[in-house]
Amino acid sequence: MASREPLPFDPILRAAELWDERIGPARTMAAVTSVMRVQQILLSAVDGALRPHGLTFARYEALVLLTFARTGRLPMRVIGERLQLHPTSVTNIVDRLQADGLVRRAPHPTDRRATLVEITEAGSALQENATKSVTAIDFGLTGLTPDEETQLTALLGRVRRAAGDFDERADRRHA
Repeated sequence: MASREPLPFDPILRAAELWDERIGPARTMAAVTSVMRVQQILLSAVDGALRPHGLTFARYEALVLLTFARTGRLPMRVIGERLQLHPTSVTNIVDRLQADGLVRRAPHPTDRRATLVEITEAGSALQENATKSVTAIDFGLTGLTPDEETQLTALLGRVRRAAGDFDERADRRHA
């Protein structure tokens, strides 16, 4: 994963020691810096696994989301909501996927203002192969047991919920 030799010490813990000495309690700084570094590690791993398939993570997520839909198609608005993306970003992602023949746009049958995005056979096949690649590397998340992965997801979920990312009490559909 690392393209260089590992450091002989943890630079985040060293920074936390200095922070404690010179600024004050370093607990939050160390946690946030660790999350940011792990994000870089995971993005690098996932990007590396998806690159041979000609996909970015955002484009891959859109294909996966469409395969999760019962009909293989969703309105653009729903794609944006589920992926938590701005409408402009969704349009750019769908434009690229459509140019590659992985999705197609279709008019919504009951809402003239809405456009449906439907995954193609080529898109389904590519999503399946790309999924094999990212799952083969565990999405880059190494060093944790399955129970620790579950704990990590729960802890990060608490941070996301506190930041207003979602409100599970308001989720009547559950997806």
